[in-house]
Amino acid sequence: MGYSVGQVAAFAGVTVRTLHHYDRTGLLSPGERSPAGYRRYGDADLARLQQILFYRELGFPLDEIAAILRDPHADALGHLRERQRRLREEIARLERLATVAEQAIEVQRTGVRLSPEERFEVFGEISFDLSYATEAQLKWRDSAAYREAMTRAAGHSKEDWRRLMAEAAAWRAGLLAAFDAGEPADGERAMDLAEDHRRHLARWFTPCPPDTHRRVADDLAADPRAFALLVPPSQQRPGLAAYVSKAIHANAARRAAAGPDPEEQP
Repeated sequence: MGYSVGQVAAFAGVTVRTLHHYDRTGLLSPGERSPAGYRRYGDADLARLQQILFYRELGFPLDEIAAILRDPHADALGHLRERQRRLREEIARLERLATVAEQAIEVQRTGVRLSPEERFEVFGEISFDLSYATEAQLKWRDSAAYREAMTRAAGHSKEDWRRLMAEAAAWRAGLLAAFDAGEPADGERAMDLAEDHRRHLARWFTPCPPDTHRRVADDLAADPRAFALLVPPSQQRPGLAAYVSKAIHANAARRAAAGPDPEEQP
């Protein structure tokens, strides 16, 4: 008796309308009809449907599937290889689109409004990890300081970013020199570098009182993505993130003992 169109649609995972379309176009016309004229699908029909669905899953258009199935001597392997080539091209295209979309999202997350070429020119090895930027936004979105930092970052010109990154590079060179020389993290030189970093954040992004700077320090020590914004991987040393964090905490304690900074009073 075979299977009804509804039964075939159910276990093949397609719609009745799709099967009707296949019948009208001659792609899959059931071999039997019930006494009432309804379509009935036999085993051979189901085997053909399985082939159709296989090719459809690979993205073959229906007319090409029909040509392959119509000619028993058709070069199915050649068709598959050509489809594989097209799929790889499409994957490459989609990956390029995903990169463009990621860059667009990154602009929104980080507030850095530069073209990819300008970003490479200005930032060099320093790159924003999108997952980290997204998590930071979710974590700090209710913080007025975070919103101010993003607003100010979005307002920076290319020249602003160039000056900012040059300042950061000079600071980083001083940090690495102190670390490589074995200067203690709670020593004067390291704490002065920590203070320079705090003032850098305040100058370019948002006020950074010692308590805020402590939270920054904890993030730098705990998350490699955060530390990579400060020191690119090629310049990192084992223990450097912990060293910076300790220096920031030591400087925060020093500043708390010294009292408010007159230069930062409103």
